[in-house]
Amino acid sequence: MSTDGKDVEKQERISTSSNGESGVKDQDAEFGGPEARKKLEKKFLWKLDLRMSIMVIIYILNYIDRNNAGAARLRGFEADLGLQGPQFATLLSILYVGYIIMQIPSNMFLNWMGKPSIYLPVCMIIWGMISCLTGITHDFVGALLTRFFLGFVEAAFFPGALFLLSKWYKRDELGLRTAILYCGNIISNAFGSLMASGILNGMEGKLGHAAWRWLFYIEGALTIAIAAMAIFILPDFPTTTRWLSPQERALAIKRMTEDAGVGDEEQTEQGRGSGLIMAITDWKVWWLSLALTSQVIALSFNAYFPTLSATLGFNRTVTLLLCAPPFVFSAIAAFVLSRSSDKIGERFYHIVSSFALGILGFIIAISTMNTAARYVSLFLMAQSYAGFVVLYAWMSNSFPRPPSKRAVALALMNAFSQLGNVAGSYVWPTPWGPTYRNSYAICIATSGLTIVMLWIYRMHLVRLNKKLDKEEEEQGIKVKGFRYML
Repeated sequence: MSTDGKDVEKQERISTSSNGESGVKDQDAEFGGPEARKKLEKKFLWKLDLRMSIMVIIYILNYIDRNNAGAARLRGFEADLGLQGPQFATLLSILYVGYIIMQIPSNMFLNWMGKPSIYLPVCMIIWGMISCLTGITHDFVGALLTRFFLGFVEAAFFPGALFLLSKWYKRDELGLRTAILYCGNIISNAFGSLMASGILNGMEGKLGHAAWRWLFYIEGALTIAIAAMAIFILPDFPTTTRWLSPQERALAIKRMTEDAGVGDEEQTEQGRGSGLIMAITDWKVWWLSLALTSQVIALSFNAYFPTLSATLGFNRTVTLLLCAPPFVFSAIAAFVLSRSSDKIGERFYHIVSSFALGILGFIIAISTMNTAARYVSLFLMAQSYAGFVVLYAWMSNSFPRPPSKRAVALALMNAFSQLGNVAGSYVWPTPWGPTYRNSYAICIATSGLTIVMLWIYRMHLVRLNKKLDKEEEEQGIKVKGFRYML
């Protein structure tokens, strides 16, 4: 951990402990007392949640635009573009090159700009236009260029959304909200398959275009339409959002100050570039980046889910329809697991339980060719995303302040992890099908590695918390300050 990070944590503990229990009533006086504050806070959260909910729709479209190549593959995408050998896998992986490059600069700019309600929807409009352009490509090079720039622009959304959530919600609220956001990703696998099925079956030959081209046209246009609405719905940051009343703004700032024991801006920011330096010099950022990358490889089945579903032996329409239930189940599992994690205040065992079930799914897929058993294995694999969601919440919890460091840390970890998507694009070559035993073995190994790395990380946080306990005991501090969530 950097020296700057230690200074911030020390300041957090002193600030929190100095308040004491006796100051609670005085702190709530500006809101009319503790009871009045609870009512105001409940109303405020409902208002905030309602506006934030549009990010779920945005994330659904984000992943649909990213993964629709997998559905298009079933209806002539490869043949019409003349793709050969590993070229389709290259189209999938090239997206993540631009995605990796832009995430850190994007989040740094977002933190500086302070206007996510403008920045994120504008990026969304651009990637919707690029998605539409994919439908007019006629060769590998054209598709390669659109996929690269699609990743370049899409990079703004997910790390930006995580950062936006962390600016509004406390640590014990963040897991559930992260889960709800990430359900957009999970649901996109179900909803995207259903949408693709309808478009691919109903639009073949319309106006002289192949159905797979209509898939890109329609889904890209839908993205642009939702982006225009998002400009008027998304909040900015607590200090820059205009639709907050003065009392709501004060409450929003007070909540985040109390949660980390230090102010979100003035007391933690130490000049331009400090967030970048603090993030890249904190080894925890790199450790979690590697763990996340390993698990992303284990989740690489996502991009090939229609292909894996096709190994069950049904026709193309049924194959796409069968993709939906496992991810609906996964979304429910993510919601339940994240809510439990927030309520109990525990992350590691919630994450590991989900990843372990995913490994069981991989083992079943390797062990049998029975249709029913293999379909059950797809459910077990898909629910791995529930643990993945809790892992993202744990990452946000691990870097509470300052916001400039948190912005870079979240972007860096997510960007680095996309190397897993690049590698994962080549984990499912056609010659390994239809059993894909080698692919599943790779997923088992990488998911197992993630579990081991997270256990080591948890042990480190336990030691840090014990050190904080000892320091406060020596200083005679009665009220505990910031503690890492385990």
